[in-house]
Order: sequence, then structure tokens, then C-alpha cells
Amino acid sequence: MSGILLHGTLHVTIYEVDRLQSGGGGNFFGKLMGNIGESVGLGSGAPQLYATVDLEKARVGRTRLIENEPNNPKWSESFHIYCAHTASNVIFTVKDANGIGATLIGRAYVPVDDLLEGDEVDRWVEILDEDKNPISQGSKIHVQLQFFDVDRDRNFNRGIKSAKYPGVPYTFFTQRTGCRVSLFQDAHIPDKFVPKIPLSGGKFYEPHRCWEDVFDAITNAKHLIYITGWSVYTEIALIRDSRREKAGGDTTLGELLKKKASEGVRVLMLVWDDRTSVNLLKKDGLMATHDEETEQYFQGMDVHCVLCPRNPDDGGSMVQNLQVSTMFTHHQKIVVVDTDLPGRGSEMRRIMSFVGGLDLCDGRYDTPFHSLFRTLDTAHHDDFHQPNYTGADITKGGPREPWHDIHSRLEGPIAWDVLFNFEQRWRKQGGKDLLLKVRELDNIIIPPSPVMYHDDQETWNVQLFRSIDGGAAFGFPESPEEAANAGLVSGKENIVDRSIQDAYIHAIRRARNFIYIENQYFLGSSFGWQADGIQVEEIGALHLIPKELSLKIVSKIEAGEKFRVYVIVPMWPEGIPESASVQAILDWQRRTMEMMYKDILKALRAKGIEDDPRNYLTFFCIGNREAKKSGEYEPPEQPEPDSGYLHAQQHRRFMIYVHSKMMIVDDEYIIVGSANINQRSMDGARDSEIAMGAYQPHHLASSSKPARGQIHGFRMALWYEHIGMLDDTFQRPENKECITKVNDISDKYWDLFASEELERDLPGHLLRYPIGISSEGVVTELPGHEFFPDTQARVLGATSDYLPPILTT
Repeated sequence: MSGILLHGTLHVTIYEVDRLQSGGGGNFFGKLMGNIGESVGLGSGAPQLYATVDLEKARVGRTRLIENEPNNPKWSESFHIYCAHTASNVIFTVKDANGIGATLIGRAYVPVDDLLEGDEVDRWVEILDEDKNPISQGSKIHVQLQFFDVDRDRNFNRGIKSAKYPGVPYTFFTQRTGCRVSLFQDAHIPDKFVPKIPLSGGKFYEPHRCWEDVFDAITNAKHLIYITGWSVYTEIALIRDSRREKAGGDTTLGELLKKKASEGVRVLMLVWDDRTSVNLLKKDGLMATHDEETEQYFQGMDVHCVLCPRNPDDGGSMVQNLQVSTMFTHHQKIVVVDTDLPGRGSEMRRIMSFVGGLDLCDGRYDTPFHSLFRTLDTAHHDDFHQPNYTGADITKGGPREPWHDIHSRLEGPIAWDVLFNFEQRWRKQGGKDLLLKVRELDNIIIPPSPVMYHDDQETWNVQLFRSIDGGAAFGFPESPEEAANAGLVSGKENIVDRSIQDAYIHAIRRARNFIYIENQYFLGSSFGWQADGIQVEEIGALHLIPKELSLKIVSKIEAGEKFRVYVIVPMWPEGIPESASVQAILDWQRRTMEMMYKDILKALRAKGIEDDPRNYLTFFCIGNREAKKSGEYEPPEQPEPDSGYLHAQQHRRFMIYVHSKMMIVDDEYIIVGSANINQRSMDGARDSEIAMGAYQPHHLASSSKPARGQIHGFRMALWYEHIGMLDDTFQRPENKECITKVNDISDKYWDLFASEELERDLPGHLLRYPIGISSEGVVTELPGHEFFPDTQARVLGATSDYLPPILTT
């Protein structure tokens, strides 16, 4: 039987298994005890039974462990499963967990055909062995299923639709109203960089400056400064624009935090402890977090800096726990402070938070000019970041690695949710109870309350999302029932917040006209990849985002409606581009793109349309080239002869590193955070992440009128940064004229970037991602571009024989 596409939401309840007995007086209890006894060095123990839900080979749900009920385990657990899978069966697998893994008991199959009408299916299903024969005594599993097809969802393709949109359901944090959001592109924007971008109501877009605003927020805090980071570096200066100097702006971050702590401000920091990280990744240039330096810098002072390993939630197998603690990170980047109330005369304070992709560390300060060589004797002389070449150093000269990122400032009730996230994490890993009892300081800090009136045209509705589990956040409920009520997902023996992935899925499904993505990674939905040279079921990059995007485009092609997806990624993931880890990630990226293009071309053929799939889904990277100017910094040394470093210096070009984690939908909804589009970030039990999803209820798109609020202005400012110009066609990204123009410009800029000759600066940074697409949707090399310029790194990547996929997906 061929697979059937299940695109929608599947509600599943696993109740119990009956009669786990074998004939002749033996039972599974004996078998299970034997299995545990055979586990090396562990001795014997009680059976721990659990069940999983799979759509063919994609794991989509898992119950908790039931101990000491070998004959009749009862779970009664329910799952809310987003699906975009092709499957013939929903498969229920019953296993016994032991210290080093699990033993298969059997599988039960419910045909997908039985679910398509949307009726509730409640049945006892026979459990079969690996040869599809019933296991002893005819054991059965009691399950209930109901499928809700996306086409029957009244919100599908409808956008936000109304100010009454309640936000993403089944999540830990509810949507907050009466908020204010400030959006940041890069760490800094010089004066007058962004041209006049008209918004509705006769207004124009005004950019904000991230590190200036963070500096002001820390400087003005009187009671608390809470920071989490993948990396925090004490030696950086937040203020570097000589045209916008501030009192104290030459102070390093470390000195600023020490000064605030000495004034009596409670300064707490949670920094990821990467001493447990995989040395291989450090060798490839992927990890350089200064964690130990930062901890030592603050020792014996009033700043409380705690290094946090990514500890697993309790209860996994030894192998799983080892994976979590050695392979995954704390990746949230937040700052929480108290700040003054708007207006004069009040001593009362309120909470303000920052959330996004920018760590407060070296290599992050940049402007939309993304200079390679011209700031090496000014803003970047003491902050030269170039981890893609062995031995790169300011003494050998540029190119530095430019850094493009996106961040946000949150005010109003949403800021308290970010505070609560910090408090949960501190209580789990912070050690001493040093958190301020903020809610008891209501004579000083006002409780959560709106900062904008609901009829103010500039008000925002905002919701906080996370990828995190009970190993990193204190106070998660232990029972699956309580977890579900709290908007959390229960696993085999952990409770997970996976709401960032949910937020992306919801936003994509609601999308009406176009989606614009910037992300450091783009890989996933491995259940849809081609199985050439890999065992697809072993990859485990199961999040739905790429598949949801291609299915959205397919649905629009089938309906004869316009829809475009624009994606910007880095040229390659940061690190030595020829290294095994970088090449493996590029291979996963290629497979993801190929899956999507095959979906699109199949839909076009079915409609009899001959068209370039890049007119529906298009990928870009960004890069820069600078002609040499007199008066530039002259390095005293040179890179190694015939090295990629030297070639890049001679050609005066390099990629601009895309570190953003952002999606804009129809210019009305935006997601900004720390989460990449990969399994590490979207899983919930791997890297810890945070993101916000927001919209302005008075600036929503309708069928007759596009959204023209702050999100539209922000997208246009980003496009101006990347393309170097604005054009009227950019107003409506869903139109073919827009995507054609953007593709044509990026093709031209790629040719200029890759050329051996350089006459003048690159007119813009947006480059075609250097791949071709065959008529069958196969992602190929762009003719003449097997390798990225100035490297021996294959654009299409290569599978790794020795790196486990869990590390690179």
C-alpha cells in the first residue's frame, strides 16, 4: 500500500496494553528481567515499559515509563501531533527501557486510510512481532486517534485575520496584549542608513540600535540585571560609533556589570558551560565561548556568573544522557532589567527584556555595511573575528567575518514571561537563591501591565516560545496530564517545551501570500529526504518546518494562488569550511532543499505549468567585496602562502555570516529568537532556546490591503541592507515581478562576487545561493562552482562516516 499524505493535526491517546503474557507459564516479565540482567554492569531491575507513536519511520510521540506493571501497563496519555508525513500506518511500538537502551516487545498498526474521514477511531489493536505475527496470548494495545486535515482548518491560509487572534495554542506561555516591540537588525545601525520607508498612517520606519539600547538598559538598571548567553565576553565594548558617543561608552561589558553590581544592582548571569563540548567541534572552529574566562573575571565580586552545562532531564538512558550533556548547548540570549516608567516624576520601575540571536560577545558587533577591511583599525581592531581560517589574526589582516543578526526588545507583560524563563533556569542551575523577589516589590516595580492602550495604533500582541526541558527549567510538572495542561509535551522520561517549532508551524499554515526567512541553518524534515547513501530513519531531523513550507507552496500552486518563500542562510556554517562537521551540515541542507524542490516541481507538473522552481522558493546567502582604499589598516604579517585566507584577502571578499533566527509572514507576523531551523533548536530536549512571535493588531493584512506596520518597515530595511536599493516591486513579495527581480539581482551579485576581477565595491550583499536545480528537482552544482570561492569546500557538502547525525542536525 502506497503512503498517504497526512497534513494536519493528529490527536492520539494511548491507554493501555493487556495480557503481556507468553504461553507455557512464562511471561514478558521474565524476558524483560533477563534483558536487564544482560545489560553490562547494571545488574537486574524492574521492567520499565513505554510506548511510542510513529508515522512510518518518523517518531512523533512517546509515553512515560511505567514500572512494575509487566502484564498490563496503563498510560492514558494524549498527544497533540502536528503532521506533514506520508505514511501508510500509524505505528504503536511497545518497548522495555533498560540502562543502555530498550528492548522491543512488539508493534501495532492503524492504517492511515481509517483516519482520513476525520472520525474518531477507538480500538484495541493487535501487537505483532517483527515478522508481523501476533505476540503470545494475543496482546493488544488500546488507542484512540482522530485526524484533523489542514484543509478543514478554518485558519489555514487566512493570516492573523483579526486582533482577536489568541496566539499559538497548547503552549506554556499565553499571548500577551498591550506590549511594545522594538526590532533590531545587526548590533548597530549608523545614522541615516535606512532610507524613508513609508508605513500606514503617514508614518515612516525608524530603526533601533541594539547594543546602544542594551547599554542604556544596563546603565539605567537600579534593581536587577539578568543575562543568559551561549557566550558572554567581558572585554567587548557595546558602544563603538564615534558619531554616537555616550557617557561611559568606552567601558567594557565586564566593567559595566561590575560597576552596576557595586551600586547594589543584583547582577545574575547564566552562561553555557562548554567545557563538556565536543572537542571535534572546537577543532573545527565552531566553539570559542570564553566561558571559563568570563567566570574567572567575576570571581569574588558582586556579579554572580554561573556556568551551566546542558544537563539532561532525569530518566533517560545512560547513552541519551551522555548525548545531551556532551553535545547540546544552552543557546538562549536574553537580557532582563528593571527600567523607569515613561513620563517624569515617578520612582516606580518596570521590567524590560531583550530576546534574539545576538550574544554579548566578541565577533558580534557590526553594522549593515558589513565591512571586511575598512574597520580593522577602528571598531574591529580589538575584536577581529575570523574562525573560518586556521591561524587568522588581526596581525595578518582581513577579511574579518562580518556578522548579520536580528534581536528584539520587549516591553509590557511579555517582558515578565522572559523574566520567568530566567527564574526557572536559575532555580534549576543557578545554585544559591539570589533571585530578587520581584513580585513582592510592588511598591518599587509595577506588576505585569500593558504599556500600550489597546486602541493605540502601535500596540503589539506578543507570545513567548521555547525549546527547553525539565533538565534546564525548574518547576515543570512531572505527570503527563499536568504537562499537557501546561502546554508541555511528555516524553519517555522528560517533560519538554517545544513551542518554537509549534509557532513556526502555525505561522506557516496561516500564511496567505509570502514568507521571508533568515536563519543560520536550514535543515530538517528528514523523513522526506531521499535515501541515497544514508539510512533516513537514523538521521532524526524530524521537525516539520521545511516540509510545511513546501506543502504550503504546493497547496497554493494547486489552488492557482500566488505564494513565495525567500530564505537567506550563510554561505556555509561557521567553521573551517572543508571540515567534516561543516560538510555534513551542508549535505543535510542540500537534502532538505532537494526534498522541497521535488515537491514543488511535482505540483507544477500536475498543473501543467512549466516554470523555474526558484520563482516559488528561492535561497540566498550574503557576502561582501571591497576595493582597496588608501589609508586602510596595513597588517604587519601575511597569511600562509596559497591558503584560502590569502586568496580571500587578495580577492577582497568573504561571506557575511547570517546568524539571524527570524521569519516574517505576510508583513504582519514575525518570529525572532535564538532558535535555528535544525533539530538541535527545534527538538526541545536538545539545545535550550527562546523566541517571541508578535504582530500589531492594527496592522494586519487583508485580501485587499497589505500590512504596513513596523514589521513591513523592518523587512524593507533588511532588504535595503542586503540588496543596496529599494524598488516598488519589493512592496508585494508574493508577485512574480518581485521574486524575479530579487533573483536576477542576486544572480548578478553572485557573478560579481565570484569573479576573479574586482573594479569597485559590491553594489549589494544579496547573493544567489550557488546551487542549480535540475528538471527533476535534484540540487546540483552551479556550473563552475563546485567549491565556495577561495576554499576547497564543496558547496553541496558530503556525508560524514564518523560524525553521528545527532551532532550535526
